[in-house]
Amino acid sequence: MDVTTPATAPWLIVGLGNPGPEYAGNRHNVGFMVADLLAERVGGRFKRAGKAQAQVVEGRFGPPGPASRRVVLVKPMSFMNLSGGPVNALRDFYKVPVVNVVAIHDELDIDYGVLRLKLGGGDNGHNGLKSMTKAFGAEYHRVRFGIGRPPGRMQVADFVLKDFSSGERKELDFFVDRAADAVEALVAEGLERAQSTYNS
Repeated sequence: MDVTTPATAPWLIVGLGNPGPEYAGNRHNVGFMVADLLAERVGGRFKRAGKAQAQVVEGRFGPPGPASRRVVLVKPMSFMNLSGGPVNALRDFYKVPVVNVVAIHDELDIDYGVLRLKLGGGDNGHNGLKSMTKAFGAEYHRVRFGIGRPPGRMQVADFVLKDFSSGERKELDFFVDRAADAVEALVAEGLERAQSTYNS
């Protein structure tokens, strides 16, 4: 019998994005950007996760000792619309309850740089979330990174697959850093406290 509970289980922190250098600076890849920064903070480097179509870093959030939390940082390498398969395989492998999964993703309905943390809910047309929800249900945490709506008549698909504008890039490092702080707070302090600090 699996006796892992959310209190003792590791956390699976999933940065959503598309693999390959041509996508690296896209708005749709902000989840990868935050995951890369978190990997730096825990002193790890992403590497291929066995047979799973993903890269992982294992580490801990928080000060050394019993209060620190074991985390597995994940970047699915399957392309956005197929993220659920690799994430679910790793969730099974590490015995992570769905409630201990955190998806970091771009969000069209929030202004650029604004964060919203929540548990569960719909996918709002986001293909990465749609794939994850189909694979293991919707009751996982989300750290939603606002990218705003496309200007004029630009199609949503074109907008999310474009790099951040030069004006946006001036603040991008700050916002990515703040999103990484929010993920750490969510894991260490719980959703409500993290929301009160970061749901600006």
